[in-house]
Amino acid sequence: QVQLVESGGGAVQAGGSLRLSCTASGAIASVNFMGWFRQAPGKDREGVAVISTITNNRYYGSSWYGRVTISQDNANNTLQINTLKPEDTGMYYCATARGLLADWETGKAFDYWGQGTQVTVSS
Repeated sequence: QVQLVESGGGAVQAGGSLRLSCTASGAIASVNFMGWFRQAPGKDREGVAVISTITNNRYYGSSWYGRVTISQDNANNTLQINTLKPEDTGMYYCATARGLLADWETGKAFDYWGQGTQVTVSS
């Protein structure tokens, strides 16, 4: 199993930035991808970004491209979000995948999830 702990969420004004962190422990050698997802109240889960732990290739959700950067350092990864908007508000989850990614933005390919960190953006 893989345990994931997110941190870095908080309240920020529109236009600001946040850096979210995810620390993984346990069977991290089995992890091929680490990603971030946003869950807003009443909305479907949305893929924000994912990174390959092997190739360091990065993939971004279409509505996030240009505003977020995902990076990794051993068992940790970070998500830098810039130019935050009120509609970015939600719970942000870190997740890991062992296999191949298919339709990664749905999150269905991911095996383990953290508890989430709340991001609230005010106008």
